[in-house]
Amino acid sequence: MKSEKHIVNLKLNIHLFGSEMKKSITAIALLIISFFLHENCFSQASKKTNFKVLVLYENGGHHLAFSKAAKPWLNKLAAENNFTIDYIENTKTINESLLNQYRLFIQLDYPPYTWSEESMKAFQKYMNDGKGGWIGLHHATLLGEFDGYPIWNWFSDFMGGIRFVNYIPDFASAKVIVEDKVHPVMKGVPADFLVQKEEWYTYDKSSRKNVHVLASVDESTYQPDSKIKMGDHPVVWTNEHFTSRNVYIFMGHSPDLFDNKAYTALFKNAILWASNKK
Repeated sequence: MKSEKHIVNLKLNIHLFGSEMKKSITAIALLIISFFLHENCFSQASKKTNFKVLVLYENGGHHLAFSKAAKPWLNKLAAENNFTIDYIENTKTINESLLNQYRLFIQLDYPPYTWSEESMKAFQKYMNDGKGGWIGLHHATLLGEFDGYPIWNWFSDFMGGIRFVNYIPDFASAKVIVEDKVHPVMKGVPADFLVQKEEWYTYDKSSRKNVHVLASVDESTYQPDSKIKMGDHPVVWTNEHFTSRNVYIFMGHSPDLFDNKAYTALFKNAILWASNKK
């Protein structure tokens, strides 16, 4: 009888042990599933778009090659930093509603004329109200009377009160000198770097008195030398009188700039800083 009871108890214990094992295995399985679901959700969340960028680019003329080189570089940077880009080729669609959808507006070699009254007012409000950041390149300071359009006085003031005077049509290489080494836009950018094949605009005066200069070009390093000079010659700056973060980068003619590590570091930093990401 004792032997039979022992067997019954043993079977009961085995049954209970098996039941507990099943519960433990089920619990572990649920934990594993929960972990992977959480990781997947986290992964999906991390891939969500952080912000949107609008790029107004010049799709033609002398700057077409630069625009074509810029697009794949910008698209790669966007993928690596979780932001998206929309491209437009003219200012016809620019209004307050459109601009308010974007944290950053890049004026990629697009001049400050041919803008409609509505698009000008929308951009001015975007900058004055701190709705988003702005980066302008090269052709964005072609300020004056062109193609029958008057100078955009507000934009001239925004760029430091300057007016375009001349440029080096046959191009020249030159050394760019970083002036504010601690500004986030200049993080990782060498103290000086060479830029090849650039037009080097000159203006009626230096923008320095009205903006924060981040870099200037050393005109004594022009190769070949040119008589088209202006003395104090800022080429990268930000206008701190505006709530919106903004950066102007003069260099932006040759597509070869995207093979220049100093330039791409500068451009990347400007995008992340002006969009308030760093």
